[in-house]
Amino acid sequence: MNLYLLEPDQPDPAWAPFAGVRPVAELRAGVWKIRERWEAALDLDTAAILGAHCAHFHEGSEPPCRELSSVPGPAVVAASWFAPTGAPVTLQPSTRRLAHQGHTVAWVVPNGSTWSGPAEAGEALELDGLPLRGTFDLVTALERYLASDCLGFRAAPVDPVPAAAIVLGDPALILCRGALVEPGVVFDTRHGAVVLEAGVEVRHGTRLEGPLFAGDKSRLLGDSLRASVLGPRCTVKGEVSTSIFQGYANKAHDGFVGHSIIGHWVNLGAGTTTSNLKNTYGEISLSVGHARFGTGRQFLGSLIGDHAKTAIGTMLPTGTVIGAGANVFGAAQVPKYIPPFAWGSDGKERMNEEGFLTVAQRVMPRREVAFTAERRAALSATWKRLSAG
Repeated sequence: MNLYLLEPDQPDPAWAPFAGVRPVAELRAGVWKIRERWEAALDLDTAAILGAHCAHFHEGSEPPCRELSSVPGPAVVAASWFAPTGAPVTLQPSTRRLAHQGHTVAWVVPNGSTWSGPAEAGEALELDGLPLRGTFDLVTALERYLASDCLGFRAAPVDPVPAAAIVLGDPALILCRGALVEPGVVFDTRHGAVVLEAGVEVRHGTRLEGPLFAGDKSRLLGDSLRASVLGPRCTVKGEVSTSIFQGYANKAHDGFVGHSIIGHWVNLGAGTTTSNLKNTYGEISLSVGHARFGTGRQFLGSLIGDHAKTAIGTMLPTGTVIGAGANVFGAAQVPKYIPPFAWGSDGKERMNEEGFLTVAQRVMPRREVAFTAERRAALSATWKRLSAG
């Protein structure tokens, strides 16, 4: 039986700044990507991700991404806009749907049948998880799943507690798996485990407050990091709280990032700071182009798309959305929405395709990632898709 991940209808401003850039299934909801949560729940490998907005996406580790088409059985077609807990699900022979609180989130296609689109027919099996209304709900998923995701690493072999570390809480919840930790690092496990994957470097003067996960070869350079997912291959310094760095991002200097989603290959200039709470303590709304919608959240920082960059001293208002490839500079007051490939905060000028690809070609080798012809073609397709919109 194969697993297929069905992407949301596009374009959908709620999924900015990742719509048209990368599959929703490849975004992290807690430590694990949405795809990985479905694979764990169903004990299946993903055959393809279905969605026009992510066609031709390529990084080298993901399943094929293609436009929506029919799916022959035996298969499960699962919604990328739903993040299951990952707990094992046993499908019965009569099961035709997986549902959450009355809403279908996956379709079971028996052998000899073909799935041609969402339908409500057939016996449903209840599934625990979190519906995702947009990118902002990845913060909600982080709050719900991070603690249990980190505890899940206790079953794997771990290193002894680093020498000369300062430990607040249970030392058994310091889960180092080949990390280099300098003397004097503070581990606070009173609220959750701290997981450091292979090759992670933690400098003296860093406070790690669980639940916290740092992926392969991330560098943690100082200050307070808590309740977040960092990595892989991220460089992080300054105060970070309740945020996801999807991977390969750079925040090597001071500045606060809270309740934010940071895309791949983002570079945050020194002193870049997010606001994550309105002065009125009210609900945070988002503006994406001409669309405006509520999030139901009191705390929400910035949603920053892949390959975006901010200048030194950038102050981001509550609920800022920065499009993929945008360069944020030159404005005392940064607007709450910056379109993809903007050259400057006002969005009046745009980076051309060759300029965007040239910068990516310079950046990727800094993280030991080859800028292959396939990656160039995928980024070119992204530029064309977003520029056309």
